[in-house]
Amino acid sequence: MKKYLVALSLFSLISFSAMAQSKDEKAVAEVVEKLRKAMIDGDRAGLESVAADSLSYGHSSGHVEGKKSFVENIASGKSDFVTIDLSDQTISIVNNIAIVRHTLNATTNDGGKPGTVKIHVLLVFEKSKGEWKMIARQAVKLT
Repeated sequence: MKKYLVALSLFSLISFSAMAQSKDEKAVAEVVEKLRKAMIDGDRAGLESVAADSLSYGHSSGHVEGKKSFVENIASGKSDFVTIDLSDQTISIVNNIAIVRHTLNATTNDGGKPGTVKIHVLLVFEKSKGEWKMIARQAVKLT
């Protein structure tokens, strides 16, 4: 009976620890989905709510921009995502930092010119005042 109680206690402790971690991972996944939808919809308020004021947003071309130009380019339609599909997503959380990696496949219509994008993306989020905000993004072209 003692062994059973010890095993049950240990299992409960491990489960509690895993649930705490999965709660943050779930919250980050929800923010990534909010970002994906806001990029498709050109939703200025949605983009602004996900991005930290100090955002460093790196494109696969090497161009880097801040929050203001990131939001404006998408909200204005200059950078127009018609569809965005994310795959192979991983989320790793260390303290108040979340590192997200995924493959992004998208169809675009920038300036009326249809196109496709397939890139690997690294997103970095910081949890501040209970909210996860994107502080960095870097994309690389797939070869």
